[in-house]
Amino acid sequence: MGGGLVFLLIISIAKYVKDNAALLIIGLMISAATSSLVSVMQYTSKADDLQAFLIWTLGSMGNTNWTEIGVLATVVALGLGISYGSIKSLNSWLLGENYARSLNINMGRSRLWIVVATGLLTGSVTAFCGPIAFVGLAVPHLVRLIIPVTNHKILMPAVMMGGSILLLFCDLIAQLPGSTQILPLNAITSLIGAPVVIWMVIKSKRISV
Repeated sequence: MGGGLVFLLIISIAKYVKDNAALLIIGLMISAATSSLVSVMQYTSKADDLQAFLIWTLGSMGNTNWTEIGVLATVVALGLGISYGSIKSLNSWLLGENYARSLNINMGRSRLWIVVATGLLTGSVTAFCGPIAFVGLAVPHLVRLIIPVTNHKILMPAVMMGGSILLLFCDLIAQLPGSTQILPLNAITSLIGAPVVIWMVIKSKRISV
């Protein structure tokens, strides 16, 4: 709910602020404000709650029970259903807003559904498994390297499968076979995801020397 509300807030502000740099600054200020609220909650929390929060921030797929998995699966299924229903809009947006409008795509409605799907998927997974970094950022680029297509009908299931495989691989590494120690899942995904993102930026020549 929090992720969805922030998305909707940014979209609402974007209707009045057309400058991308100003919108980026506003987004950073919203992030700072929410971080401040979290800091206040941490300051007033008990030690046990702080420890649980710290463990949650490290990311884990093993701290959920079957009831929570059922809730997570329901919300994720709803988000995926909305995502699949938005495939036509997503494919149309690849060629720009004018092309999407020529195909009779309702821009405001498609934006809203995309935001709702994004909020449901990222918010639910983050709530139950923690803020696991770089999976959503790195996997689409890796999949595009293997499957060089732009059709979301192909990309969406491929990215889902790729994300599952990568996260399972990282979780296996985090378990440290033969040891009782468990590494933070966030650390493993960042070690794998960060070089991929850096390589993609360099490859696309977005950095000028």
